[in-house]
Amino acid sequence: MRVHHLDCAPMVEIEPADGTDGSLKPARAVGHVLLVETDSCGLVLVDTGIGIDDIAAPSERLHDDWLGVARPLLDPAATAIRQIEALGHSPADVRHIALTHLHRDHAGGLSDFPQAAVHLFEAERADGGKTPAQLAHGPKWIAYESGRGDTWHGFDGVRALQGVPEDILLIPLHGHTPGHAGVAVRDGDRWLLHAGDAYMYHGEVDRPDPLTHPLMDLVQTGGETDREQRLTGVARLRELALDGAGEVEVFSSHDPWELQRYRR
Repeated sequence: MRVHHLDCAPMVEIEPADGTDGSLKPARAVGHVLLVETDSCGLVLVDTGIGIDDIAAPSERLHDDWLGVARPLLDPAATAIRQIEALGHSPADVRHIALTHLHRDHAGGLSDFPQAAVHLFEAERADGGKTPAQLAHGPKWIAYESGRGDTWHGFDGVRALQGVPEDILLIPLHGHTPGHAGVAVRDGDRWLLHAGDAYMYHGEVDRPDPLTHPLMDLVQTGGETDREQRLTGVARLRELALDGAGEVEVFSSHDPWELQRYRR
C-alpha cells in the first residue's frame, strides 16, 4: 500500500500552545485526510474533508456559525476529489471511505464519492452528526456495532473493514461524538493511527503531562458528547505515542504540526 497525507480542510491560522520561541510556528488548522492506494481494492479514504458542493454553497451546507469560527479557505483545489485527480486517479477509484465521525469538516466530501462504501460505527450513523446536506445523496453505509470485535494495542471492539483485505481497522474512540472512531492503517512495519477529533493538539499525547491548546480545547469541550469516555481513549493514545517501540504513530485531524511531519 501507499499512503498519502492530505489537507482537505485548511482553516484558521493558530499558534502553537508551546509558544513560538521553538521550532513550531503559527500555521493553519488542517483537515488531515489519508488516501490509501491498496493492492486489491482501489483507493481508500480516511475521512473526506470539505467537499466540492460545500464550497459551492457554504452557508447552506457548512452554516455561517461554523464558518465564522473555523474560517475555512474553501479552495476547490484542497478538496479530496481534486487532490485525487491531481495524483492521476479517478474519483471512481475511491471504493471505500473510513470515517472518524460525521461532522461537516470530516464528511463533507462524501457526496463527491457516491459509489464508495462508507465504513463507520453504527452509533455514529444513527446520530447523524451535523451534516444532513452532506448525506442527502444516500451514502452506502457499512455500519459496525460498538462493543464487538477484536483487541488491538489495548483497544477492544476493533473492526477490520469489510471488503478491504488490507490492514485498515476501525478503532472505538467514542466521546467526541457517540460513535467517533480512530482508523489504523498498516504502513510497512508500522501502524498509522488517525485519531480524528479524539484530541486536537499534539501536546495532549506526546508528553506525560498533557498540554491542551486553548482555542482547540474550547472547540472540543463545546461539542464533545462524553468527556470521560473521550479522555479514556486519549489516555491510551498517549501510552501508544510515548511507547518507545514506535509500532504505532498517532496523529489527529486538525493539528497542522502533526501533518507537517509527514509532509517533510
